[in-house]
Amino acid sequence: MQIEHTSLDGVVVLTPKKFGDDRGWFSETWNANRMAELGLNIHFVQDNHSMSAKAGTLRGLHYQSPPHAQDKLVRCTRGSIFDVAVDIRVGSPTYGKWFGIELSLENGRQLLVPRGFLHGFVTRMADTEVQYKCSDVYAPDCDGGIRWDDPTIGIDWGLTEVPTLSAKDQVAPLLNDFKSPFLWEKA
Repeated sequence: MQIEHTSLDGVVVLTPKKFGDDRGWFSETWNANRMAELGLNIHFVQDNHSMSAKAGTLRGLHYQSPPHAQDKLVRCTRGSIFDVAVDIRVGSPTYGKWFGIELSLENGRQLLVPRGFLHGFVTRMADTEVQYKCSDVYAPDCDGGIRWDDPTIGIDWGLTEVPTLSAKDQVAPLLNDFKSPFLWEKA
């Protein structure tokens, strides 16, 4: 497993090795023991799988607040996405900063988005599928979001037209109108 640390503390790109032969390929996408050896001690309890029919479908920016805050390990299993994490930990030197990366079946990358970060993605192809592991179960009363086009964050989604959004994402608040429940803890 190749591990790349990003400009946001805790946000990590994981690229599993692929082993191929004439049948196809095999890849181990998560191994708790190997990850613990690398300092990634996460216990996942829920797996999610989404399919977006249209290219330009944007899901996010979402978070789940304590006591059900979630670490997420995101991968694209069909098509391609631009995946984004935004730091919303009060006191963090990177508060409001974002990191984005293309995830696809071909490149095999995964993005680890820790609790205390917004998460979102935009599809680059039709019929794109995304799967992600979560460290806590979905709790509707802890679910929240920030506008995908918030100018104070300034994410370059690479869009050429208005994305397809959920009703919830269309009315999400701006970062400046949000009181984050997450605090940065200096390592």
